[in-house]
Amino acid sequence: MIYGNEEDKDMHIISILVENHPGVLSRISGLFSRRAYNIDSLSVGTCETSDCSRITIVTHADDATFQQIQSQLKKLVEVIEITGLCKGNAVIREHVLVKVKANDRAGVMQLCEIYRANIVDISRDTITAELTGSPQKISAFIDLMRDHELVELVRTGLTGLLRG
Repeated sequence: MIYGNEEDKDMHIISILVENHPGVLSRISGLFSRRAYNIDSLSVGTCETSDCSRITIVTHADDATFQQIQSQLKKLVEVIEITGLCKGNAVIREHVLVKVKANDRAGVMQLCEIYRANIVDISRDTITAELTGSPQKISAFIDLMRDHELVELVRTGLTGLLRG
């Protein structure tokens, strides 16, 4: 799946500021599962103060369902703020680690240079690179790295903040 695809109109990115208490993530993910809403991507971390965390969730829903999701999230006591993020109003990024066979080191290194990816590990058999960028950039990088015998990869999922 390519996040942020212009034709993907039912994709919604929700940024939720919550109190940093045990079980908050479980309650939020439980809200999604109990109502049969799928979470496509989930990223969580503490934010500017240690007593709060920011949860970024990517989900697919029509506008009415998305409004329902937001109103149900607002009912949770630990939720401080809910913000909808989109390409126009936010900086949205993703991180990926990609491990490929080291058969063509020069080719892999050239791709990493073009995409401004960092090589974080090299062994006799594999090269591991990391890249942070837009979902489209990440997907394009992965597609080209597949030509170099992809061993494994991990994507963080989307995260973002409002502009300004």
